[in-house]
Amino acid sequence: MGFIKVSSFLFVILYLTNGGSSTTFTVVNLCNYTVWPGLLSGAGTASLPTTGFSLNSSESRVISIPASWSGRIWGRTLCNQNPTTGKFTCVTGDCGSSKIECSGAGGKPPATLADLVDGYNLPLTIVPHGEAAGVGKCRAAGCAADLNVDCPAQLKLTVDEDADGAAVACKSACEAFGTPEFCCSGAFGTPDTCEASEYAGFFKKACPTAYSYAYDDGTSTFTCSGADYVITFCP
Repeated sequence: MGFIKVSSFLFVILYLTNGGSSTTFTVVNLCNYTVWPGLLSGAGTASLPTTGFSLNSSESRVISIPASWSGRIWGRTLCNQNPTTGKFTCVTGDCGSSKIECSGAGGKPPATLADLVDGYNLPLTIVPHGEAAGVGKCRAAGCAADLNVDCPAQLKLTVDEDADGAAVACKSACEAFGTPEFCCSGAFGTPDTCEASEYAGFFKKACPTAYSYAYDDGTSTFTCSGADYVITFCP
């Protein structure tokens, strides 16, 4: 049986517990460009058969997830391999492994987890499906909107670092400014002292089920057990 807890912005954060059965993830790319999904297993959980791969437009891949697995899935974009050195890098979501496989490394923000706390690079949803529809709060989660189009200038990540250029990703306020009030740290390290900023409001308005900052409310957290899942880029 699978159990999923989703807090939505740039990455999908998954926790699977059970008695003994595995769960299936069907990863689908509906973007009109190639996406390189990255996968990171949580500490103490079983490794997956892949930690990163290429997914062309309209392609999908089924991954068997072992029982009691926890981890992250995100999409990398604008990737290439240096023809001389063979080093593989991505403009967004890069895991720093220098290879398509992330090999235990996480993605560099901004990258969409179904959790906007780490920022955003592309639309992403996760939906329970199949005969094992699950029990609990089994509903679609994530962020299907294209936030790069209207990303505030202060949060924009552009290829050429030109603030007037098109955004390829949208940073979280914490990533952009690094201050305690935006990162909910130090004197702002509790739910009572760290409030949603105008930037968190931008993400929340566009993606109501997304977890927009460290102490976002419980309407952005869902649990679902006994389901398989479809994870879609650009739904």
